[in-house]
Amino acid sequence: MKIEIRNGRVIDPAHGIDRMTSLFIAAGKVAALGTPPPGWHANRTIDARGLVICPGLIDIAARLREPGFEYKATLESEMQAAIAGGVTSLACPPDTDPPLDEPGLVEMLKHRARQLNQARVYPVGALTVQLAGTTLTEMGELAEAGCIAFSHADRPLVDTQLLLRAMQYAATFGHRVWLRPQDPHLGKGGVAHDGEVATRLGLTAIPGAAETIAIATILALARETGSRVHLCRLSTAEGVAMVRAAKQEGLPVTCDVGVHHLHLCDVDIGWFDAHANLTPPLRGTRDRAALRAGVADGTIDIVCSDHTPVDDDGKQLPFAEAEPGATGLELLLPLTLKWAAEERVGLPAALAKITRAPAALLGIEGGSLAVGRSADVCIFDPAAHWKVEPSALKSQGKNTPFLGLEVPGRVRYTLVEGIVVAGDSAPPTKA
Repeated sequence: MKIEIRNGRVIDPAHGIDRMTSLFIAAGKVAALGTPPPGWHANRTIDARGLVICPGLIDIAARLREPGFEYKATLESEMQAAIAGGVTSLACPPDTDPPLDEPGLVEMLKHRARQLNQARVYPVGALTVQLAGTTLTEMGELAEAGCIAFSHADRPLVDTQLLLRAMQYAATFGHRVWLRPQDPHLGKGGVAHDGEVATRLGLTAIPGAAETIAIATILALARETGSRVHLCRLSTAEGVAMVRAAKQEGLPVTCDVGVHHLHLCDVDIGWFDAHANLTPPLRGTRDRAALRAGVADGTIDIVCSDHTPVDDDGKQLPFAEAEPGATGLELLLPLTLKWAAEERVGLPAALAKITRAPAALLGIEGGSLAVGRSADVCIFDPAAHWKVEPSALKSQGKNTPFLGLEVPGRVRYTLVEGIVVAGDSAPPTKA
């Protein structure tokens, strides 16, 4: 199949491209940009007038809920959500049931994803067996099976000595460790930010120090071991400042933020809206402002969806008892565009946070429209607005605090390896 995408605004942050031109795809690869290859004859032409053509989005935190939590979502439903949102590659955390702590489980997940022939899936391996925090996994075997990094997801890792050994091992073999910074004792049992809202509503609070103490520990161990560390889901102004200082020091540290935290704060809990029960909790307005600025100035490398589909039974409970998390795969692009417009950040710089930067973290060749690269492409209308409603979401999880909000950016086509998987003439969903 040879595809010509005409008349669109091609944005490739990885190569500084931002111009009106055409993209030519052949044999699943980018064949040319601007001028067609010799003897070019397209089997299909897509008119992208008024649309943006960019690399397929890459999400580094998408829970697919398989294996073990199929009642919340299935691999089929969440892969449909991914391509509907323009996401062509995603990393999934290891907190499945059982956790991704054995090569067989990793290989099974990758095989299931390949069968669907939609978005690419990159598993993140468990740092400890069963995520129990007592015994390190066989990282080498998990890496051979396809794990791109190692994490403890949202489970607390109490044993600092074990974390030190994990980072030493990872540094020796070049593996990257992903850690969500939260002190297990200060954060225990908490469901909301330690502020006026939690006090008024009588909710058990998690102080900002729970994050900063954990960051201080992780950075100290990074200095000791030389391990490449990625900090997941920053939520506090102080945390952003600490990472900024660590980068200036030259530590090999990167970080991300969940896209929900760029727009919401603890006030959005309202009167116990369980959709706003997230991990980490929504912080204060000062923290939100620092996160938004941190993404703009490059301190925060990546914006992710932190996609966590939850069934109705898990959300239709009192706030403190509800399961935390929000669906986000289909909102990653719109909410990033909304942040960029509000902060007056250019479109190429905004798209870099969800294409080029996550590709670099994962160590994959995605996030680029360079000639010869796999043709993973997102085509979207930046001027089209749509309302976030359950019926508009492909994800099985309809849990989002943005229900009813009108957001910018509608994906018109998604291509994976030169195949149109979402949009007009996309193949039917595989069961």
